Amino acid sequence: MTPTHKKAIRIASIDVLRAMTMLLMIWVNDFWTLTDVPKWLAHAKPNEDYLGFSDIIFPLFLFIVGLSIPFAIQNRIAKLEPRMIVAKHIIIRSISLLIIGVFMVNYEMHHATFGLGKALWCFLMALAVSLVWMQWEKSPISRKWHSYLKALGWVLLVGLAFLYRGGSSGNETMAVHWWGILGLIGWAYSINALVFLLSKGKLSVMVVLWLLFNVLSIADAKGLLGQFPKSLSYFSTWVGGTIPAFTAAGVVASLLFQKLSKPNRTKALSVLGVLGCLNIAAGLMTRHLWGISKVPGTPSWLMVCTGIGFLSFIIFYFIVDIKKQRSWAKVIVPAGTATLTCYLVPYFTYPIRNLTGIELPEILNTGIVGLFSSFCFALLVVIFTGWLQKRGFSLKL
Repeated sequence: MTPTHKKAIRIASIDVLRAMTMLLMIWVNDFWTLTDVPKWLAHAKPNEDYLGFSDIIFPLFLFIVGLSIPFAIQNRIAKLEPRMIVAKHIIIRSISLLIIGVFMVNYEMHHATFGLGKALWCFLMALAVSLVWMQWEKSPISRKWHSYLKALGWVLLVGLAFLYRGGSSGNETMAVHWWGILGLIGWAYSINALVFLLSKGKLSVMVVLWLLFNVLSIADAKGLLGQFPKSLSYFSTWVGGTIPAFTAAGVVASLLFQKLSKPNRTKALSVLGVLGCLNIAAGLMTRHLWGISKVPGTPSWLMVCTGIGFLSFIIFYFIVDIKKQRSWAKVIVPAGTATLTCYLVPYFTYPIRNLTGIELPEILNTGIVGLFSSFCFALLVVIFTGWLQKRGFSLKL
């Protein structure tokens, strides 16, 4: 007799919160094209004791990655997928994020004129990533071409790495300067997903992991971790604690919600609300020790943004899952279901603009008008992502 498995419940508010965060990420990432951006919206300067709106977006996305981990893995287990296969999927997905992240970081440091030139190199990189990680089986492209298209993508990536020229002199080759946004997501996702899988989703284990990452973040801020040996420097994101702590907090939030919402949904939301307020209070109370700074990622920044993550989940759950107010989010949902596709689109649009010499009138790049036009650009990226998704073109790791 075949055993029955209950499929994990999918919470719509997580997709909507992810979509909103991705929309805002594309928006704030476009601020570099604008002038006269209000200070409260922009990123704080390195080591500045200040929290700009932009400094909240990435931590919130890491928190949402954690929110999704229990549901994603529980769904795979419910489908009788062996744990070794799930672990393999986690590892491959994490490595993919690291690879793409490193390429994107090197694009930022590419010399403007040497080699292929920065714009063309970026366009070809985005094309290669699309070819490798496209869900070709869901596309209208004939199956016989799928393996060839992926192989072409890998060849193109290797070629771009070989042709890369970076640095101020144009003499630098590709290197891991840092992991980039996607790479940091890969490190945070990998450790949290693997521990969740190995512990069979035990809440107590994930709470301990979350607290451990917070302790490591404090130790790093105090200089207790010292300089990482070269052999361990690649794992500094784990050891530093701050980045994976956001994702661990998201996992804990999901597990607490699952455990407490069965008898009393209000109780579950109340507990998460208390955790959110406590984290924000702890961050504000310790601000005098380290400051609230995204770079280098102080414990106070970690605590405040973690608290915002808890409270954001509560707000979106109340609106989307309790009040069933979902129609407003239809236009942005593709950013939450085809997230990588959405994130990659600007890596096509920026180089196309540079290669063609297209420029917007200065008024559309300045002040309030510039912010509005930039937000419209972010919204168009999301809408275009939805258009691609409906036609079967979507990336997936």
